[in-house]
Amino acid sequence: MTDAYQAIIDRCAGLPPLRAAVVHPVRPSVFEAVEQARVAGLIQPVLVGPAARIAAALAEAGLDAQDYEIVDAEHSHAAAARAAAMAGIGQVGAIIKGSLHSDELLGAVIDPAGGLRTERRISHAFLMLTPDYPRPFIITDAAVNIAPDLPAKADILCNAIALWRVLWGPARPKVAILAAVETVNPRMQATLDAAALCKMADRGQILDAELDGPLAFDNAVSPEAAREKGIVSPVGGQAEILLVPDIESGNMLAKQLVFMGGADAAGIVLGARVPVVLTSRADSVRARLLSTALAVLMAEARRLGQVK
Repeated sequence: MTDAYQAIIDRCAGLPPLRAAVVHPVRPSVFEAVEQARVAGLIQPVLVGPAARIAAALAEAGLDAQDYEIVDAEHSHAAAARAAAMAGIGQVGAIIKGSLHSDELLGAVIDPAGGLRTERRISHAFLMLTPDYPRPFIITDAAVNIAPDLPAKADILCNAIALWRVLWGPARPKVAILAAVETVNPRMQATLDAAALCKMADRGQILDAELDGPLAFDNAVSPEAAREKGIVSPVGGQAEILLVPDIESGNMLAKQLVFMGGADAAGIVLGARVPVVLTSRADSVRARLLSTALAVLMAEARRLGQVK
């Protein structure tokens, strides 16, 4: 999947650097990816947080504070609020997590005072590139929504479909709505939600994608498994978006693929007025750079009116 990785990075080459608020970057490890993204011309970072601690982290990373714009904020909570406010008035076009907890950052993003909320629920998407699958695919939601109900799942799907279409154009992505089984079982809520989501797509409530579900993971990604189960589906065995039932299943699936399957996983939060890069300290620099590239492409698509 090296070609897919590089193709996404290369798509940003003709775009101006995106002004991005890096929130509370007070550890030198944050700058491994931020500096690469800056040098590559992906972003123009604006470092938001305690100025003295940011300068010390830059020095420890071997970087010069004069190369960066720093916006002083007393602590992590204030930094998150300041970054959200800057995004709300258009001073930055993306927000990147630094050295603070995800819930603290997202709390500022969803605060009505920040002006970043849209009609959709925010959600997280992992873009996965793995040598064991012949195409890139998205896992959602594995980081934000804990136990989404049906309306939340509809929003999560719409966000993921928008990301897919920004990356790969007008083709309708194949969406597998995952459950433990591939038949509707009234005692398993995930299967009921899957059936309802498919009918919502039939009625035009979810657009621009081919949905099927419930599907178990094996028959969503393996044509052989789908055939063995007798599943006749345009999605079975070739899914491009995997909607998981809850955060536990999604998080475990994504991390299994990364730590045991050698996958690249780029993470981004969608559904706000600006993209939010929500990476983990355990993420590789390569994954964090790809996450930043996704934010650049989503911000450009929003600027052009291609996404809501």
